Amino acid sequence: MTTTDLDRIGGLIRSARKHKGLTQTQLAEVLGTSQSAVHRIEAGNQNLSLEMVNRIAAALDSPLISVGQAAPQHLRVQGGVKLNGTIEVRSSKNAAVALLCASLLNRGRTVIRGIARIEEVNRILEVLTSIGVRATWLNGGADLELSRPDELDLDGMDVEAARRTRSVIMFLGPLLHSYPDFALPYAGGCDLGARTIEPHLQVLRRFGLDVVPTEGFYRCTVDDSVEPTRPITLTERGDTVTENALLAAALSPGVTVIRNASPNYMVQDLCVFLTRLGVEIDGIGTTTLQVHGVEAIDADVEFAPSEDPIEAMSLITAAIVTSSELTIQRAPIEFLEIELAILEEMGLELSLGTEYVAANGHTRLVDLTVKPSVLHAPIDKIHPMPFPGLNIDNLPFFAVIAAMAEGKTVIHDWVYENRAIYLTELNRLGARVQLLDPHRVIVEGPTRWRGTQVVCPPALRPAVCILLGMLGARGESVLRDVYVINRGYEDLAHRLNMLGADIEVFRD
Repeated sequence: MTTTDLDRIGGLIRSARKHKGLTQTQLAEVLGTSQSAVHRIEAGNQNLSLEMVNRIAAALDSPLISVGQAAPQHLRVQGGVKLNGTIEVRSSKNAAVALLCASLLNRGRTVIRGIARIEEVNRILEVLTSIGVRATWLNGGADLELSRPDELDLDGMDVEAARRTRSVIMFLGPLLHSYPDFALPYAGGCDLGARTIEPHLQVLRRFGLDVVPTEGFYRCTVDDSVEPTRPITLTERGDTVTENALLAAALSPGVTVIRNASPNYMVQDLCVFLTRLGVEIDGIGTTTLQVHGVEAIDADVEFAPSEDPIEAMSLITAAIVTSSELTIQRAPIEFLEIELAILEEMGLELSLGTEYVAANGHTRLVDLTVKPSVLHAPIDKIHPMPFPGLNIDNLPFFAVIAAMAEGKTVIHDWVYENRAIYLTELNRLGARVQLLDPHRVIVEGPTRWRGTQVVCPPALRPAVCILLGMLGARGESVLRDVYVINRGYEDLAHRLNMLGADIEVFRD
């Protein structure tokens, strides 16, 4: 290897180690070498054999050098172990992708502090960098700096990466202000049934965008003489629909009124971010937003997205399914209050600390402690509603929780056609989940979880539910091909292991 090769590999090892949360000494212990040797490797001053590179890659679970496509990642779980300790909720996946898309509005320097290092973010970054955006990781990979060029290379877009995420649909709002015509690959993401983009198009037509679907692409043309002349009423109070409307309105001079807007957590984060860019927004946190658009945005801005209420709910569920006492810090309480009220009605014992404000200066946080409890099924069915109702992404966790409760619980997932079906995979772990129709299941508890082997379903939250069920199952379980979990969670297995879980990450 040349000196340049050693420098580059040393830098990759240093970044992967920090991302894993290990010190040089801890990595040295895993490798059976000294801290000084690890220091020399990271500084590019140590010759490396391919065998050593592979050992380091395995220790960090990071393919430092790959030939062809990396093998799928799997999890081996030794269940039935109680968790204990304290864990902080990390920043929101859904806010992160919205902010990445919003960075296209800004001709200045955008720094996102504490952004989630997840596959969904990686895919959007691959798309952004492929069209010319410069992305630089700062502070050991904790923060991300973005700078867009004057002209984007839309013809060079990484189509494969774009088709692996649904979030790319939020490029429509920023791009319509810069280009009279462009193409965008069809959006992908989780397999949750037919999800039309028509609500997006109904909104963006008011800004002059016309979209014609062709094979594999949305062909977009823009009439820049068209501007909203009256309030826009969303036909669907969707999160990404509201975000696309905000992104379009931000660079539309004058006042745009958006009614039936989603006030959900990621939308509020995006609103606060846009205000830092100089866009005045009235009504943040309500269903009516007034956006005072500007001609151009050229600002150097730093922003920290708030904590993820869905990750918080995942950790609450992990405590419940393992009958553990667990303290979850930095939980965004405003977006968990309905869920916690239902859980307390089911018999969950928990305590809340004093509220404080997130780094974005807006979101209310709290530290909460979940205690081992005897649960009973709720009287009413559990179903999601737009915020401030129970979050649609938190609904699947109630299938795992209901499996721990005495009695029968009806769970109604009216939003997605396929997701309730995936919850029946919990039966392989010993649960009793009966599918009534594509939207409803009955869960009967309590459950004696048992270990087994399952391939991840192609939907993020049901996949995590299976992993959580495995935590409660005595014996060994294997969850195969966990890419979908890595789309939305950063290093979840390692973080659960820090609480006492026994999860091994491996590849074939």
